[in-house]
Amino acid sequence: MHRITILFAALAFLMLTATLADAHARLEQASPRVGSTVKAAPRDVTLTFSQKLEPAFSRIEVRDASGARVDTGKATVSKTNPVEMTIAVKPLKAGTYRVFWHALSVDTHMTEGSFSFQVDSGQAE
Repeated sequence: MHRITILFAALAFLMLTATLADAHARLEQASPRVGSTVKAAPRDVTLTFSQKLEPAFSRIEVRDASGARVDTGKATVSKTNPVEMTIAVKPLKAGTYRVFWHALSVDTHMTEGSFSFQVDSGQAE
C-alpha cells in the first residue's frame, strides 16, 4: 500500500513539473527563420511564441556583426495575434545578423534567447 502512495505521489510530481515547464512562452517560429540565409533583406523580424505575450515587457533587438543595432526601435505585439511580436529593421546589407528576444508571457514567466540569420545579397525586398 505504501508503494502505491509513493507511485501516485511521483506521478503527480511529474505531471506538475511537466505543466510548469510548459508555462513559459517558447519561440515557435521566426521570420527570417533561425539560422537561415535569405536572398532579400527582410524589412522586419517576426517571432511567434507558444503563449500570449505581455507587450510592455517583451522586446526584440537585431544587431549586425559588429554589435550595432539595426532595428528601428520598439517591437510590437500583434493585437489580433498576441503570440506574435514584430520589429522593423533598417535596410540590411549582406552579412550576419543576431536577433535577441525577451518574452514575458501573460502568466508572468520570462524567457529569452537569441539566434542568427544571414543576408546573402544587400537587396531590399
